[in-house]
This record gives sequence, C-alpha cells and structure tokens, in this order.
Amino acid sequence: MATPASRTASLLVLAVAVASFARLGAAQLKLNYYASTCPNVETIVRGVVQQKKDASIRAVGTTIRLFFHDCFVEGCDGSVLIQSTPGNPAERDASDNLSLAFEGFDAVQSAKDAVEAACPGQVSCADILALAARDAIAMSGGPFYQVELGRLDGLRSNASNVPGKLPEQNQTLDQLLAIFRSHGLNMSDMVALSAAHTVGLSHCSKFAYRLYRYRAGQPEDPALNPKYAAFLRSKCPDGGPDWMVLMDQATPALFDNQYYRNLQDGGGLLASDQVLYADNRTRPMVDAWANSTDAFFGAFVDAVVKLGRVGVKTSPAQGNIRKRCDAFN
Repeated sequence: MATPASRTASLLVLAVAVASFARLGAAQLKLNYYASTCPNVETIVRGVVQQKKDASIRAVGTTIRLFFHDCFVEGCDGSVLIQSTPGNPAERDASDNLSLAFEGFDAVQSAKDAVEAACPGQVSCADILALAARDAIAMSGGPFYQVELGRLDGLRSNASNVPGKLPEQNQTLDQLLAIFRSHGLNMSDMVALSAAHTVGLSHCSKFAYRLYRYRAGQPEDPALNPKYAAFLRSKCPDGGPDWMVLMDQATPALFDNQYYRNLQDGGGLLASDQVLYADNRTRPMVDAWANSTDAFFGAFVDAVVKLGRVGVKTSPAQGNIRKRCDAFN
C-alpha cells in the first residue's frame, strides 16, 4: 500500500513530467513559423482585426479576453472557440465564460476564413487568436510585439474543465497568485497582465456587491473611491438590470497604464484589480508602472509572451489545424 510520502513523491514526479512536457511544446514555437506555408498570415489577420475594431470598439477587449481565457484552461489551443454540441457543453458555455462577447469570436473566425482563403489548412485557430489579441492590443495604443507561432488546435473543449482555472473578481491576492503560478507565471506577470482591464467592459453583477453588500454593517467597499462608487451606483442600481460598465472610464479605448493610476485613486472596478494596490507586495509595481508607460509595456510584453507558451500543443497526438475555429474537424 502506498504511503502518504510515496503518494506525494508520485504527484511531484507527475507534476515535473507535465511541466517538462509543456515546456517541450513551448520550445517548438518560433517566430515566422508560417514563412513558407502562409507568409502573409500576419497581414491578413491584422487587416481583419482592424475592420472589426472599426466596426465595434468591443472587438478589442473581447478578443484580448478570449486569448487569456483560452490559455488559462486547456492552454493556448483555441479550445475556448469551440461551440457546444448536444453531447458536449464546451468551454465557452461555462459560467465563467458566458460574458465573452460575440465580437471576439467573430473577429477570430473572420480572420480564420480570410487565412483559409489564402492558405487552406495551414494556420491553426490557436495561432490566429494569439495574433488577433496582439493586434487588438497594438491597435489600441499598446505595445506591438512579435508572436511565437506553431500551436496546434486542441482536441477537446469541456465546460466542466473551466471552474477554478480562471481568476475570479473576488479572489485574494494569494488565490490569484496561485492560479498564475500554476501556469508558470509570476507575480510581476500577474500584475502586468491584469492591466488588460484597461480596455473592455464588465457586467454590474461582477462588482455590485462592492457597492451594496460588501460585508455586514459595511455595504460599500472602503477601497472604492467614494465618487467612483457613486458613479457606479448610478450605472448599476441595486437589483437593476445586469448592465455593462467600461473597465476604465478615463481612457476606455486605449491600452495604456491608466489602469494603474485608477488603482492608485481607488478606481479599480473589480476587487481583484484593487487588491493589487492594497497589497504591499504588488503596490510597488502598480506605482512604478503608473509612472512609466515604457516600464509597463516592457513588463506586459514579457508576460504576454510567456502566457502564449502556456499548455501549447505542437504534436499531432495533441492537436490539429481546424477547418473552422468553432468546430472540431
């Protein structure tokens, strides 16, 4: 019979093996992966993302969120793009993903259609999503960075795999850190990637408890700037419709470091944002990046490149290239 010590040792060996396998997959990614098979892929994707951004500003935030939500569950393998079927509730229909808006899915599928017209069967949806997220960031004033490519599309997508994998709006810093660290991302990566909340929107239901039911005898979160709290109450009446509110009221269409300045002023929309300023471990990074766009952009690029390596599939046993992003072949 296995002892507790031996079981722990076995789990450690398994964890090391899984981590090593993931690193092996990430090592297969490279720049200009499609140089010979689809040399214009980045231009094609960028053109589609620009069209979608021009049509609706919501395409920016939702495309970026799609990439994050994809990588945090099954790895960066396009599994979040799959539509549910009667026998398989897919990731996108998990409760934590229901707020992912149509515009992001549409941008990625439209880019896939355009790429397929030029280079049939060559480029994965996972890579197109990674490129589209980069382009959405850069087109909104954020940093342009080189995207490593060569991901395959995953072979499964299950809603039951999502719970516990994504950061939640009411988690403590230690809980958030645990999720990021499980993907090989550190505290600096977490604070940098959280600034993706500088664009996009959030439903009232994600933060209304901070306005009306924070704790017994204290309905409002004291970390909220009182003027900001009053503004949010005007947008989200208690018991009212689950409207959407801009994550950043100051520069909502720009991918910039205003996110950190908002936190300094008690203007983090989600509790998981504001905790980055409340905790002494992360406040120095918030202050530094609030004061320097260059420093923030550098940290963000380092972090998002690392994120793009999480759980990638590069072996035919792990994945393939889908014909459509929302359905398995």
